Parts: sequence; structure tokens; C-alpha cells
Amino acid sequence: MEIKRIGVITSGGDCGGLNAVIKGIARKAYALGIETVVIPNGYAGLYNLVDLESVVVLNAERVSKIEASLAGSEAGHSRVKISKIADPEKYERIKKGLKKFNIDGLIISGGDDTGSVVVDLTSQGIPCVHVPKTMDLDLQPYSVGGDSAINRISVFARDLKTTGLSHNRILVIEVFGRYVGHTAFRGGIGAEADAILIPEVPVDFDILYEHMKTTYFARIERSDVRAGTYIIVVAEGLKTSSGEMLYDESAGVDAFGHKKLAGAGKYIRQQLEKRLKADPDVQAFMKRTGMYVPGIYVIPEVREVTPGHLVRSGHSSAYDVNFGYKTGAAAVVLLREGKTGKTVTGVEGHKILYMPTAEAIKRREVDIRELALFESLGTCFGRKPVEFKAELIEEHRTERSM
Repeated sequence: MEIKRIGVITSGGDCGGLNAVIKGIARKAYALGIETVVIPNGYAGLYNLVDLESVVVLNAERVSKIEASLAGSEAGHSRVKISKIADPEKYERIKKGLKKFNIDGLIISGGDDTGSVVVDLTSQGIPCVHVPKTMDLDLQPYSVGGDSAINRISVFARDLKTTGLSHNRILVIEVFGRYVGHTAFRGGIGAEADAILIPEVPVDFDILYEHMKTTYFARIERSDVRAGTYIIVVAEGLKTSSGEMLYDESAGVDAFGHKKLAGAGKYIRQQLEKRLKADPDVQAFMKRTGMYVPGIYVIPEVREVTPGHLVRSGHSSAYDVNFGYKTGAAAVVLLREGKTGKTVTGVEGHKILYMPTAEAIKRREVDIRELALFESLGTCFGRKPVEFKAELIEEHRTERSM
């Protein structure tokens, strides 16, 4: 299909690598003689495009002002589900906006919700190619933003150990990850967290408590200055042993019908405090290590920390900048070749890999079989440890992407 001008949209939450996606699109398009423009503010901007006076053209000068290593997006974000807009003429309105600015096709970067709109728009005759973006890493392919978030979580959790050691605290660090635990899992491993709690594994708090007690007590008693800490990284989508998630009922739902998750860190703190107060061994431990103060300091202090949007802000990892550049550029090629309704999954050598967006946005959870390996290394996942059963497979590949 003939493409003379591409519209770029980023949608959903901000994260690392998106500016590299935008620059990859703009530079590859320029090399092919195609112009690129920004459609600002995600799908809200797409709906309101017809009312805008102008759009920003990503010429060489404007692109040079975009810093690929910065997280966030120069194109902006919003959470809008087009099909839910209370306007029966919404698709015609969008088409008029595209026609007004001579936009022949869209490259849209976002997660599962964004991708579902890509499928919707494509079915309405609007040419779209999808670049996977979500720090949750819950799509089928790797998504830009995941590595940056994992690194941020890892750094924050590792840095908080200094506070934990200074106060002999048990720290619970709650991070994003609605229905999957990829970032909590990898970020927690990167920080050498003692326990990692993810939605894929309902938590048995008695098991978590016993692991905490054994590990924490031993550290302080081994220390010549009686200092120790215990670090828990938990995904916001924590599930209790009954399989229930913790929702903030007062927050309502977002544009895609998702309830807001809140309180995983607080809930874990309360569960640990309850067990510490009921455990007869705790007071003896506190006295033995010189920490006990009657009526003031009778159990170890448990604190929850929620870095929130800090884990998706700041700078992008080098991996995400590389992936963003490659997939952004590859999306231009797909769009020019008429591969609409598709998601770029990677670039290996000279091969551009892609799959139907409807398949790409299906949820991918943590493969819990891998947890057993880390359980054998001492990490607690809030369950009884499972034996790691290794299967040895010799791999043969001639090409390998990053």
C-alpha cells in the first residue's frame, strides 16, 4: 500500500524505550521518503484529531530534540477505549481527522488494552501496525519498557537495603504488575530480594512468615553489630491463599474496565505484624539481640514502600532503547508492505518478525516452573518450595537477537 505520511501514537502508561520507538519510526520513514507526524495524547488525540489546527511533523530537526534514553513519550498518553466513546460517528470522525492531515496509516505503541484498540481500528478500515509496549511484560512478545522497569525496581529495592540495615527493618516493596509478576520477579531477583510475591502464586502467609523469621533472625544474630534486614518485593496484583486480589473499591474502574489495585504492601505488613506479635520466640529474640524496649519496641519493625510511578520514569535501559529503535523502524516497513493489524515482535539479522495483534495481546504469565530454581537458591515465593526438575536441551541457533 502507498504510504506517504504516518501518524505515531503512544497509548496507555508511560515507560522506558518509547522515545526510541518514536525516533526509530521517524528515521526509518525519512529514509524511505515517508513523512511522520505525532498524534498527541494517545487515543484521545486520535479522536480529537479533526479539531486540531496542526500536527507536529517529525523532521530531522524535531527528531533530534527527542532523547531516546529518556522514559515517557514525546507523543503523550491517555487511556481511552475508542469503542466505548459515546459517539455513534466516532470512527468516521477519526477517519476525517486522518484525511484532514493526509495520514495514510498509524503506528501505535502500547500494551494489551492499546492493542485491542489496534484490532478494533483495523477492523474499521484504518491501517495500523502495533509496537508492543508494557512494563508489565504480559504480552506474548517482549515489550518495550519491561527491561527499564525491571532495572528500576532492582535499583530501588537494592538501595532500600541500606535503610533496612540501619533500622533492622523488614521492608515490603510493592511494585506494578496487575495480573502478572514478570517485573516483580525479575526486579526482585536483580535486587537479591529474600521473598518475591507474584499474582501467579497465591501467598501462604505462614510459609512466608517462617522464611522471614528464619532468615531475618539468623542475619541479626550473625552480625557483630546486630544489624539485618529482610526484603520482600510484591506485585500489586498479589493474591491471597483464597485467590482473591486486593482492590481499591473506592477508585472505580478505568476506561478499559479494570479495577484499581491497591494495598498489597500494607496487607503483607499487617499479616507479618500479626504473626510477629503472636510468636513467643520473638520477644526472646528481641531481648537476646538488644533490641527489646518494653512498650515501645517489642517486635521488629515492618514497613511497606511503594515506589509507584518512579519505576516507569527517569531513564530507559540500553536494552529498551535498542529494542525501541529496531521495532519502531520495523513497524514502518510492515505498514508500507500492508501488514496491518500486526504486531512487531523483533528483528533478527535481516528478518522482521511479527504476529497478528489479536494474538500478541493475549496475556502471558510467569512460567512458575522456573521459580523452583530460585527456591533452590533460597528465595521464597510464598509457597512451599518445589523441587526444580531440570530438563537438558542442546540449543542450535544461527541467529540471535538481543
